[in-house]
Parts: sequence; structure tokens; C-alpha cells
Amino acid sequence: MRLWALIVMLFAAPALAQDRRAGDFDYYVLALSWSPSWCATTGDARGSDQCNARHDHGWILHGLWPQYHRGWPQFCQSGKQPASRSQTRAMTDIMGSPGLAWHQWKKHGTCSGLDASGYFALSRAAYARITRPAAFRKLNETVRLPARVVEAAFLKANKGLEPDGITITCKQGHIAEARICLSRDLQFVPCGADVVRDCRDERALFTPVR
Repeated sequence: MRLWALIVMLFAAPALAQDRRAGDFDYYVLALSWSPSWCATTGDARGSDQCNARHDHGWILHGLWPQYHRGWPQFCQSGKQPASRSQTRAMTDIMGSPGLAWHQWKKHGTCSGLDASGYFALSRAAYARITRPAAFRKLNETVRLPARVVEAAFLKANKGLEPDGITITCKQGHIAEARICLSRDLQFVPCGADVVRDCRDERALFTPVR
């Protein structure tokens, strides 16, 4: 492949994603991040306040992402007012930091077709929609387990959630996220093929809440 063709491909793909129309998507992916894992792999090194033991974070809201059956939009030109500092600060109880809330609005919320207030309200409702298995908060030491054990716990705790509607991801050998697919009115739906990519680690680290 010639160099100029490669350059066109590299720069054209992000531009295409950013040109997506706000509100034009098929379903949502609700991403729940296990905060102790993020702190172990990333947050502690940054000195993130999210990782301070006084917060007692477990599964936090990473984001609510508009999704196509294949692929996803991002950084849409929505014409809505940007999220305010007070709006992003108000999400820290379930998102860990106002910086994450701002980034999620900018990258994903702008594609929802909602204004910032509506997007954050829907995100909070989606977070509340999911029963987060209590057993994980009872751990008092780091354990190793297959990702499918985490998935099974979510399936048992959430009536109507099917195996094709959730995926568990890993990062740097740690259980990282539970990603659950929801309709626009927050009902469980099957995930697209590019979302259902379960972590296959049989001995993934699961760090307890501090």
C-alpha cells in the first residue's frame, strides 16, 4: 500500500465517526468499571482521588455509550450546550470523577441526541437499572478467577439479562469492566458482535474494595 493511501485511511476513519448524526444509533452499552482494578492498573499511579479509600468505590459507571449493531458513533456535532462543571461534579458519586463525566459527555453523550442534563439523568437511571452482585464487595483479599464467574454473577442478579447481553473485559490481567447492552428505554437487549468479546483469562485478578 502506498504511503498516501495509508495516511488517508488513518485520518478518514475518525472523521467519519465524528460526522455521525446525534441520536442516530441502535442501542446503548452500559459500561461498569470495577474501580479497584482501575486503581491497581492506572489510578494509583496517577494519584487519582477516585482511589482514596474514603470513597469505597466498587462498580462505578464508566459510561453509557450509543452503539450501532456494528460500530459506534463518537464526538458527534449535537448542537447542545456542553456539560457544565456542576453537572459533571454531580456525577462523581457513581462515576468517580468529574473528569470522567466530562469525557463521557463529550465522546458519547453528544451522540445520544439528549442534552447534558438528559444524558446524565439517563446514565444514572441505567446505572440504577443494574443489580451489582453484592458478593464482590465482600472480598477481603485479591483473588484469581475466570471472567465467566463475574458474568455468571451478573446474570444471576439481573432477571432477564441473557449471556449475549453482557460481556466482561480484562485489562493488564485484571477484571476490568462489565458491559451490558440496553435498548433506548433501558431494557436488556443482545449485544452486537463487536461488543460480545469476553475476556478469556482463566486467572484474572480481582482486587477487593479497600
